[in-house]
Amino acid sequence: MNKEKQQILKEKLGLLPLSVSKIEGTPRIWVNAVSVGEVVAAGSIVKLLRETYPSASIILSTGTETGRKTAEQTIKEVDGYIYFPLDFPWVVRRVLRILRPHLFITIETEIWPNFLSIARKMGIKTMLANGRISARSFNRYRRTRFLWKKVLGNFDAMSMISKIDAERIKSIGAEPEKVFISGNSKYDTLISRANPGFKAEIRKLLQIEPYEAVFLAASTHDGEEKIIIKAYKNLLKEFPHLIFIIAPRHIKRVASVEKALRSEGLSDFIHRSSLQHTRRKSPIIILDVIGELFYVYSLGTIIFCGGSLVKKGGQNILEPACWGKVVFYGPSMEDFLVERELLGGAGAGIEVKGAASLVREAMVLLNNPEERRQRGEKGREAIQKMEDAAKKNVRLAQKLLKDF
Repeated sequence: MNKEKQQILKEKLGLLPLSVSKIEGTPRIWVNAVSVGEVVAAGSIVKLLRETYPSASIILSTGTETGRKTAEQTIKEVDGYIYFPLDFPWVVRRVLRILRPHLFITIETEIWPNFLSIARKMGIKTMLANGRISARSFNRYRRTRFLWKKVLGNFDAMSMISKIDAERIKSIGAEPEKVFISGNSKYDTLISRANPGFKAEIRKLLQIEPYEAVFLAASTHDGEEKIIIKAYKNLLKEFPHLIFIIAPRHIKRVASVEKALRSEGLSDFIHRSSLQHTRRKSPIIILDVIGELFYVYSLGTIIFCGGSLVKKGGQNILEPACWGKVVFYGPSMEDFLVERELLGGAGAGIEVKGAASLVREAMVLLNNPEERRQRGEKGREAIQKMEDAAKKNVRLAQKLLKDF
């Protein structure tokens, strides 16, 4: 174990850096965001907390290294960063005694029984923000409802993304008077993140000209690549210069993507990581780096979001939509029902059943650029109307911090 890993383990065991224990300010607020997605959701909340309480001490904890790096790069309004402690009573007590928070906010559905119980006994207010319970998680929680009712009772407030999430958490034991619906703070910053400057930069990195059409398959899972590759081959018959970018949901599956491409006679591909020092001649790019997909969406002419043609619950279709893109997805969108309804209602989301329907719908948009633009813009406008979730979450936090 290298020194960096040792330091991470020490923090998770409650051995925090001395600098953290010396942080001063009132009120003391601790925000927990386990990984990259939660950090993105936390960003707008933390920024508004700082504006509301300029003299506060704000600590941000993460559970993963990628989450920590993202937090340090994107959230500058905090006084310190730590790793979230392991949920052992003696570790939790140690960290809470050091930080002495007046309010603890955990993002999405990070629920730690010992932590919440001990925080409540110590008189610390606790809040769930951006709460989400997927269909798969809901089934697991329901089977152990007798356990979760007591755990959820330790929260002072639970701010859920949607009515569906609110009903689910109440049905597994949350007290109805503590449950609120505030929307998704992750989307508060989406439109502002879709900066034209980033589009120009990623276009240069991938060596793609403005006139070139791009078919982007994002966050694909096992079982989807063959379907998408077949669709691409069919689209090539009408659009022989169509560029294909494929981004597997997990980088470790790059070899599987390569195999799927070769099995369809498509061996002329290049990895994104190779484009740093190589001129792109291949029409196919495998996105094998972390952290660029959001910006690559800006280049997509046709965009498919994975985890939806297989039973994985879908992926975040609003990220490409905020660039003014029409988004294709499969029938399995159980984890993103609100997002599907939003884009579908705006005409910027299209459900496909397989390769044939994807090709058919994609051909319509490839042949009608003005329709493609108008529908994409309607999706972007629909997202803009959602941008007040952070305000609702912070107003709830203010109620819990009424003495400050």
